[in-house]
Amino acid sequence: MSRRSTRVIKPRIKEILSETLPSGLVDKLPKRWVQIGDVLILPLREELLPYKYEIAKVYAEVLEVKTVLRKGWILGEFREPHYEIIYGHDPITIHKENGILYKLDASRIMFSPANVKERVRMASIAKPNELVVDMFAGIGHLSLPIAKHCKAKVIAIEKSPYTFRFLVENIELNRVQDRMTAYNIDNREFKGENIADRILMGYVISTHEFIPKALEIAKDEAVIHYHNTVPERLMPKEPFATFQKTAREHGYEVELLEEHVIKRYAPGVWHVVLDLRVFKK
Repeated sequence: MSRRSTRVIKPRIKEILSETLPSGLVDKLPKRWVQIGDVLILPLREELLPYKYEIAKVYAEVLEVKTVLRKGWILGEFREPHYEIIYGHDPITIHKENGILYKLDASRIMFSPANVKERVRMASIAKPNELVVDMFAGIGHLSLPIAKHCKAKVIAIEKSPYTFRFLVENIELNRVQDRMTAYNIDNREFKGENIADRILMGYVISTHEFIPKALEIAKDEAVIHYHNTVPERLMPKEPFATFQKTAREHGYEVELLEEHVIKRYAPGVWHVVLDLRVFKK
């Protein structure tokens, strides 16, 4: 949301667009939106699409953003958004949060404001002498706060070449080159073994497939921040039960330190993160 009160913004938007839109559509204008830097992501109902450019222009002017994207689907291995530009032409922006600068292409790279509490939590989670491995670094969503605020050493692994470009830029923007090293590879190709004091697994849906690799990278008594999506009907047993089963198959025991619910991922499905300590048997 904009820093300005929506009590002022929403009536102003309605007032302007009531001169353009049929009266029945004015009340169907988006009441919520996402702002990332100076880019707006706007959900539009089907009946509003014939007026999408006019609507986007007004939202952009009132909210003072350079580009407006129509919210679409998030698909594929890289959780890549498919958002249409409906105002402006440049979806690349710099979003500032908790003292961190995140540069990204908001039309092609996922950045969820709903995950802000977890990004902020990472800013105080590690110790300066730790080695942290981020297995799904993205643009540095979770690992930049660790490198910047905790002063820990970070290895950030990102498979997507396009996202990796922004990860490298963000390391430079935040001046953490001395503490953060980036690799543009599939994390299963990473050669480090028994090196990490802390591991970030900030992925969803299929994160369990990467548990064996995380255990390989982890030192004895390492902490793993394990993200995944889980149907509500399987909570609270899952996702800990799956992690524990896989860990035991690979000669590890697991202690659950904390569990956090990040957000609703889909109807009846939640995005959760477990803080786990792993021990070799």
